[in-house]
Amino acid sequence: MNLALRDIRHNLGRFLLTCVGLSMLLGVALAMVGIYGGVVDEALSLARGLKADLWVVEGGTRGPFAEASRIPGDAREAVARLPGVTAAGSVTFQTVEARHAGGSGNADTPDEDTVREQAGEAGRSRVGAVLRMQVVGYELDRPGGPPGILDGRGIAHGRLEMVVDRGAGVPVGAMVDMAGIGFRVVGLTTRAVSASGDPLAWITLRDSQDLQFRLRPPAARRALQGGGGALPRDTVNAVVAHLSPNADVEAVAGEVRRWKHFAALTAREQETVLTSSLVDRARKQLGMFTTVLLLVSAVIVALIIYTLTMDKVRDIATLKLIGAPDATIVALVMQQALLLGAVSFAGATVLLFAVKDNFPRRVLLGPEEIAGFGLVVFVISLLASLLGVRYALRIDPAQALGG
Repeated sequence: MNLALRDIRHNLGRFLLTCVGLSMLLGVALAMVGIYGGVVDEALSLARGLKADLWVVEGGTRGPFAEASRIPGDAREAVARLPGVTAAGSVTFQTVEARHAGGSGNADTPDEDTVREQAGEAGRSRVGAVLRMQVVGYELDRPGGPPGILDGRGIAHGRLEMVVDRGAGVPVGAMVDMAGIGFRVVGLTTRAVSASGDPLAWITLRDSQDLQFRLRPPAARRALQGGGGALPRDTVNAVVAHLSPNADVEAVAGEVRRWKHFAALTAREQETVLTSSLVDRARKQLGMFTTVLLLVSAVIVALIIYTLTMDKVRDIATLKLIGAPDATIVALVMQQALLLGAVSFAGATVLLFAVKDNFPRRVLLGPEEIAGFGLVVFVISLLASLLGVRYALRIDPAQALGG
C-alpha cells in the first residue's frame, strides 16, 4: 500500500487546489523561459531570413542592428567582384510608424499618383490604425528580400509596393502611409519580426532611401541656408552577400576589412552581435524573474509539505509505534512533494501552451527547455520536502497514545 497516494486520496480536494495555485506560479516561470527563447528567435529572425553569408558595414561599427551604419550604395559593386561572392545586394533598415489606410483587398497596384493621393488623404484625415514596423529596403532580384510569401505576391512593379509580416494585421491590398508616401501591400510573410518584436516590411531600395534620407522641404531649405546639405541619396546601411559553398567566409571578410572605411561581419559574427547587444539585458532580466519565481515556488512547496506533515503527526507517530522504519516515513513525505511538483508542472505546461499564442511577444519552448524546467521542478520539490522530512523524523511515537 502506498501511504502517500492513500493520504492524497483522503485529502484530494486540498491537494488539487494546491496544485492549481502552484501550476499558475510555475506557468509564469515557464513563460519567462519561453519568452527568452522567443526574444532570441526574434532577434535572429531577420538576419537568418536574409540568409546572408557576409555583411559589409561602415568601418568602426558592428552593423546596422547594433549601431548606425551608412555606406555608399556603390559598395555593392565592389563586394560583388570579390572572389567567392555569388550575389550581393544593398539594404537599408529603419523603424517607422505607419498608418493603415484600408484597401481594396487585392494585390493590384494603381499608378503612383493614385497611390500617393490615397495615402495623402488617409494621412490628412488621420484614419486607420497606427502601425509600428521595421522597414527593409532591398534591390529586386538581389539578396535582402523577404524570405517567403505566405499570401499574395512579391514586389514586382518596383515602386510603392510592400510585403509585410502578417503580424502587422494588414491585409493584402491595403494602403499603408509612411511619411506621406503611400504603399500598397501586395504580399504577406510570416514569423518575420525585428529584434524588438515589430513586424517587418519590405519595400524597394529606392523607396526606402526616399523615406530614410530624404529631407522634408523645410528641413532641406534650412540645411542649404546653413551651408550643409542632405545625405547622398545613394546611401545604404549595409551590403549583404551570398558566397559559394566552397568559399572561405573568413578570407572574404578579411579582404573587406582591408578596405578603408568598411567593416565585415560573417553570419556567425552578426548573430553574436545580435544576441550580445540586443538580447543580453533581456536575458538577465528574465533570468532574474525566473529565479525569483522558482525560489517562491520552492518556499511554497516546502510550507505545503510541512503543513501536510503536521496534519499527520498522530499517523506518523502510529507508524513509528508499530515499528515502521524511518525510510517509510521519509518516502511518505518525499513522494507527496514529488507528486505535488509533477502534477503542478504538468498543469503549468498545459496552461502555458493553451495561452502562449495570445502573448504580445513570441513564446518559444522546445523539448529541451521543457525537460530542463521539469528537472528544476523535480530538484525544487525534492529539496523542499526536506523540511517536512526533518519534522517527521522528530515526531515522538508516544504521541500516538496522546488524547
